[in-house]
Amino acid sequence: MLTPSEEFNLADYLLDQRIRDGQGDRLALITDDGQLTYAQVQSLANQAAHALAAQGLEREQRLLLALPDSWDYVAALFGALKLGAVVVMANPALSDQEMTELAHYVRAKVTLTLDQREDFRSQLRAQSPVFENVVTHRDDIALWLFSGGTTGRPKAVLQSHQSFFNTTELYAKAFLGYRAEDRTLSVPKLFFGYATGSNLFFPFSVGASAILFEDKCTPEVLFAKIARHRPTILVNVPTMVNHLVSHPEAGQQDFSCLRFSTSAGEALPEALYHRWREVFACELLDGLGTAEMWHVFLSNAPGQARAGTLGRPVPGFDVKICDDSGVEVPQGQVGRLWVAGDSRALCYWQRGELSQEALRGRYYVSSDLMSCDPDGYFSYCGRADEMLKVSGRWLAPQEVESCLLTHPAVAECAVVGIVGQDGLTRPHAYVIATETGDDLEDQLKAHVLAQLEAYKHPRRVYFVDELPRTHLGKVNRALLRSAQSS
Repeated sequence: MLTPSEEFNLADYLLDQRIRDGQGDRLALITDDGQLTYAQVQSLANQAAHALAAQGLEREQRLLLALPDSWDYVAALFGALKLGAVVVMANPALSDQEMTELAHYVRAKVTLTLDQREDFRSQLRAQSPVFENVVTHRDDIALWLFSGGTTGRPKAVLQSHQSFFNTTELYAKAFLGYRAEDRTLSVPKLFFGYATGSNLFFPFSVGASAILFEDKCTPEVLFAKIARHRPTILVNVPTMVNHLVSHPEAGQQDFSCLRFSTSAGEALPEALYHRWREVFACELLDGLGTAEMWHVFLSNAPGQARAGTLGRPVPGFDVKICDDSGVEVPQGQVGRLWVAGDSRALCYWQRGELSQEALRGRYYVSSDLMSCDPDGYFSYCGRADEMLKVSGRWLAPQEVESCLLTHPAVAECAVVGIVGQDGLTRPHAYVIATETGDDLEDQLKAHVLAQLEAYKHPRRVYFVDELPRTHLGKVNRALLRSAQSS
């Protein structure tokens, strides 16, 4: 078991240690504003610690950080950690009302948003580049993350300094093999814990370089960044995987610089995995992580990826599948995911009952439903809170979605259960289509009927320009259901 010393600070581990190791001149950040070495990032983080302290931020108090991906985000994050404060990361695209409500919910002592960005940058220039880190304990809270879900209502998850150390050592270094020569590029932004790790903490832990950009992530932006900066690791999500392989210029792109791409955040359909490999000839490693465990703990390994699965447990994590009473189910059967490890969250903020339900002893008990094959590969079977009871039988919406995505006219889709006037639940599909036609709805229904059992086919297909998303970019199924109920 990996355990840091009791006196442990995440900023010291990820940033200051690089300077002590003689890596101060290595390239740390590639941003829209230019490039920065580790020594330059350390100076900015020290200046940020002074500036945040001058605003009243103290040990164990919260900084609500809602900036775009750039050097000032990194400086503020590490500066707050150096102060012994707690960072709460938020989407900078939230409305003023949403940001105000969030600041009240987390009881932020200091907020740092787009409106305050220029003042913050000005304050940094007046501060000393030298700062002595506040002594913190490995079990002190370092960051608050937000659990994804698909309802749009976030739950704050409290994570310690040790959690980030644990996954960085086990997953980034030992399992994926991050190395100093790597350059990382991420589809999700830094406020999403998946990206915080894969595109900041992980590369910094080995002296590698992180590519940050403020623009909205589109296939065109990614193609340009990859062509210019030649990253070796791409941090991806299924929705963007689909956009990239479907782009008319996909076949003209040179992805040979990539050692691999990761995928997480949502289930990756098997058909999409194969399309990615055919178009880009790049390894795609699907995995599963949660805010409650901070990051990925189930993953396909480089050179051992198996399509349609989430891979095997990252060594150092104890993963099992149990029934509703907590008893492990026989191999091949479906049950709820239980996972233990030193990255487990402390609790949900102001959600005591939910904390007791989800955080049991060493384990986090997820709503994710899984099965495991004889080789130890886990497969995603939906979520317990999203399963549909149709015609007296259980249906996972993801199964229907994966089937629809194999139709050439479907770019994106989401399936939800709609309760009719007779009180019965039936699957309905929302589809972003690449073509139009009066009979396209019937075509899609027939496409599903030809491959799946009849009760699984969508009774209605609605064509939309976009799918509603939660604060973490997942499809907001609650809004889709309410659209038909209203």
